[in-house]
Amino acid sequence: MSTLTVPAPRGLPRRYVPTLVTTALLIAMFVAGGIRYEGFASGQVVFNVLIDNAFLLVVAVGMTFVILTGGIDLSVGSVVALSTMVAATLLKQGWPAVPVMALVLAIGVTLGLGMGAIIHYFEIQPFIVTLAGMFLARGLCYVIDTASIPIDDPTFTAFAQTRIDLGADLWVSPSVAIAAVVVVVAMYVLHYTRLGRNVHAIGGSEQSAMLMGLPVARTKITVYAISGFCSAFGGLLLSFYMLSGYGLHAVGMELDAIAAVVIGGTLLTGGSGYLFGTVMGVLVLGLIQTILSFEGTLSSWWTRIFIGLLLFAFILMQRLITARST
Repeated sequence: MSTLTVPAPRGLPRRYVPTLVTTALLIAMFVAGGIRYEGFASGQVVFNVLIDNAFLLVVAVGMTFVILTGGIDLSVGSVVALSTMVAATLLKQGWPAVPVMALVLAIGVTLGLGMGAIIHYFEIQPFIVTLAGMFLARGLCYVIDTASIPIDDPTFTAFAQTRIDLGADLWVSPSVAIAAVVVVVAMYVLHYTRLGRNVHAIGGSEQSAMLMGLPVARTKITVYAISGFCSAFGGLLLSFYMLSGYGLHAVGMELDAIAAVVIGGTLLTGGSGYLFGTVMGVLVLGLIQTILSFEGTLSSWWTRIFIGLLLFAFILMQRLITARST
């Protein structure tokens, strides 16, 4: 008995196909939007998608590391919300901006390290551990305060109001530039360092990686620490974007991050994927929201419907691409 496979174009490895499909989908959506809506086909529309989703892109970078090892991190949205609450509370108490940001990042890394250590040393499924981390972080938000806390710190407000002009009436926020730097650094780590090679090896087969003598424990813990760092960093960017801390910020963001990574072509089973695909996945999700806002007659819940359909399609495509004759 044999299973159906999706043939790759001649000379093109199968692992590139999902990322190329996502890129083609993004281009097709942009072209279709430009044909249907006046003013859609402009560079600023793409930049606006990046401006509105810079924090999600940073969170999705951390999620890519985790999923590449065959794991999952359900705590990222709650850590983002906790980061906004901690930042807003400390700034309200008169703390300087730089120590606040350093403390927020340290909290994210500590949570990630703790979850990674529990996952590896106690051999508990990542789904369960990070689900507990999700409840913990979200609960801590409400321990701090149940209401929204405005941020009026001069450093944060100046950052939020700054525009980086690109010429030809195009501009981006500093958050986009920061997210781009995070993506470039993460690409280098994943593709040109020993840590990146270990991440892919563990995702391919953790047992084989252990037999090869690779530092599985250190790598897995590091990966969850990276995810915690990216979540806290995304929380800071969301604080700049919203200028507030709130326990209900980033509800469901963990699912958006997972969706962006999967739509970008990273296998849920781990071992194969590219950060470029994750960037394309975030842009696809953002462009869906933009198209719905241009349409004006559809409920925002249609965003979830379209994302769900895309997830079904890409998971099925991953299955067909990775299928082998049995």
